Amino acid sequence: MSYFDAASAAPLHPVARQALLAALDDGWADPSRLYREGRKARMLLDAAREAAAEAVGCRADELTFTPSGTLAVHTGIAGALAGRRRTGRHLIVSAVEHSSVLHSAEAWEADGGQVTRVPVRRTGAVEVESYEAALRPDTALACLQSANHEVGTEQPVAAVAEVCQAAGVPLLVDAAQSLGWGRVEGGWSLLTASAHKWGGPSGVGLLVVRKGARFAVQGATDERESGRAPGFENLPAIVAAAASLRAVRAEAAQEAVRLRELTARIRARVPELVPDVEVVGDAERRLPGVVTFSCLYVDGETLLHELDREGFSVSSGSSCTSSTLTPSHVLRAMGVLSEGNVRVSLPAGAAEAEVERFLAVLPGVVAGVREKLGAPMPTATVHAAEVVVDSLGKRCPIPVIELAKVIGTVPVGGTVRVLSDDEAARLDIPAWCEMRGQEYVGEQKADRGTAYVVRRVS
Repeated sequence: MSYFDAASAAPLHPVARQALLAALDDGWADPSRLYREGRKARMLLDAAREAAAEAVGCRADELTFTPSGTLAVHTGIAGALAGRRRTGRHLIVSAVEHSSVLHSAEAWEADGGQVTRVPVRRTGAVEVESYEAALRPDTALACLQSANHEVGTEQPVAAVAEVCQAAGVPLLVDAAQSLGWGRVEGGWSLLTASAHKWGGPSGVGLLVVRKGARFAVQGATDERESGRAPGFENLPAIVAAAASLRAVRAEAAQEAVRLRELTARIRARVPELVPDVEVVGDAERRLPGVVTFSCLYVDGETLLHELDREGFSVSSGSSCTSSTLTPSHVLRAMGVLSEGNVRVSLPAGAAEAEVERFLAVLPGVVAGVREKLGAPMPTATVHAAEVVVDSLGKRCPIPVIELAKVIGTVPVGGTVRVLSDDEAARLDIPAWCEMRGQEYVGEQKADRGTAYVVRRVS
């Protein structure tokens, strides 16, 4: 089985396993106690904090271990906003942040705060000027991920931090996807990360609050972890997390070169091997091991199941694999095709032979799924100047498939009206038009659902 979903969780690093087992024997006691076992546990905790701080590029007393990366995000955002409550109640986030950041933003709005969601380019990157324009006198905090978790695009963190610093606004960086590859540069004020993203054990997050950043812990606290993560520390997991972070960093430069070559190969060859595919995300400013593409006329869930049968573990941002039946917020914000979406995220040590096997298997898998769904065949029959396609009650990618089947039945200049009540159609029909060289006229109200109007250009 080829595990190609490291962006969700990286396999446990061998160093993490060794450190975890050793710490289970030596790090079980309460590190706040003064007897021998407690002192030994405290030494392990302090050493782990020093190692993690060195990897992040901060002081040890600025770093807190939390029970998860999500909790680090929630604690960091809530504490920073509370610490600057006299400044105002305005929060800035990008439209493609991890759900943990967006959930914090929603909770802030529900409590009466204001949130600006900064849009992104089609590559998934924000414009520095957009963050600068969003800053206001009452802005308490800005948030920006270091790299996107779905498409791998790296964000201009250092430049955004500079404009925030000039305005006196702290910047919180979600570095979960990138910290294993290197430090986050720039004048950020807060940083969060999660150990399971770099090969550490799950259940360990990092929260860094730099000196000078106003911060007020919310909720009940105790004496542990500066009051920012109450409760008994999971010391064996913390030791393993710090040890694995140091280990992956030692290998990062060499491994990044190798994985970039493999993902570049996937980016170049998938469109050659599979027709009607859009490769998404920035082609250059991206994480080493992540590549994402979307296939027209493909059910994302079926595609993932078929790839699993062939021995490949991959993930998707497709609406077809979501319990909400809505497209990934990242793909939606980018304005790219969402149907048949596949994210390949290679773990360290991924074999070149397995990547080649994936490229060999993929065309047949996609073709098989398209055949099952009745994907369109070329047609030149002309019947009417306008055709109405009733796709109400049908989910992705059926509305697009039905559009593709009838577009050839209208003359050049004629239109097709697709009736759909699937939210994904709002994204996928314009994306199909761009890929196929047809004109997307726009959407119109209908008695049920929405009418998406497409004009045949060629």
